[in-house]
Amino acid sequence: MSKVYITRPLAEEAMAMVRAAAEVRVWPEPEAPPPREVILQEVQEADGLLCLLTDQIDAAVMEAGKKLRVISNCAVGYDNIDVAAATARRILVCNTPGVLTETTADLAWALIMAAARRIPEADRYLRAGRWRSWSPQLLLGQDVWGATLGIIGLGRIGQAVARRAKGFEMRVLYTDVTRHTQAEQALGAAFVPLPELLRQSDFVSVHTPLTAETHHLIGAAELAMMKPSAVLVNTSRGPVVDERALAEALGEGRIFSAGLDVFEEEPLPKESPLLVLERVVLLPHVGSASVATRTRMARMAAENLVAGLAGRRPPYLVNTEVLPSC
Repeated sequence: MSKVYITRPLAEEAMAMVRAAAEVRVWPEPEAPPPREVILQEVQEADGLLCLLTDQIDAAVMEAGKKLRVISNCAVGYDNIDVAAATARRILVCNTPGVLTETTADLAWALIMAAARRIPEADRYLRAGRWRSWSPQLLLGQDVWGATLGIIGLGRIGQAVARRAKGFEMRVLYTDVTRHTQAEQALGAAFVPLPELLRQSDFVSVHTPLTAETHHLIGAAELAMMKPSAVLVNTSRGPVVDERALAEALGEGRIFSAGLDVFEEEPLPKESPLLVLERVVLLPHVGSASVATRTRMARMAAENLVAGLAGRRPPYLVNTEVLPSC
């Protein structure tokens, strides 16, 4: 029977699927990833690995796991896996694409609204007993209705965010490495270069993958192009935004507010300058955290793993060149 290591407990439905197909070992802590030395030890006897985006699966892990045939990532992104190293060893790499599009778009909108109207700040204000009376100048925010939304990366999630903007009668701008002409027509979105998007947008929502080119795509120079009344939201990958530059811009009032679900280092360090700022909404990477979506993600990851172990082509295979004729 095949042996599998799972780096975090998942939905029971998915765990049962894997247990029916393999001998399973699981890291028991639901909120903390296994240390690297544990992964290196556990993969030594494993035919399959079901991991999360918090697990760095590099060539050293694959070298330790000489029996590995499948690495199934319970995530859409897979920048935590050295795909080239896996392909060289003919290890299948799988992900869970498409499953979290609408859920993450909902979360992006939650951040847009919360940051625009200063919701967490107002909640803290009330709970601290500081509210004395209705006041015409109390906790003034920014209007969303009729504003301009700039989307960086018009992929699945970016398009889902743009669809929701129609309900607020927003003008939608976007920038991407490629034009999406069909989406432009369907969504009424206009393509503009990044500097123009930053200058014109009241809200900037980041939905680009993390690559060498997008690392610190939003830095000090880009933040300086934004309106003082603008709101920045990031639900993509933390390193796309230079957090130190963002903290400085927020602290100096050069942009109005921000909403972040992802960070350059996760969990966010206790010494992060973002933690002392009022006008930033900070979430612990919960973009896909709905019951239905997380269950579906786990099931997809399990399906990929079980198929690969059985010698079948996984439904969501990243490095297709490993099985070119299947």
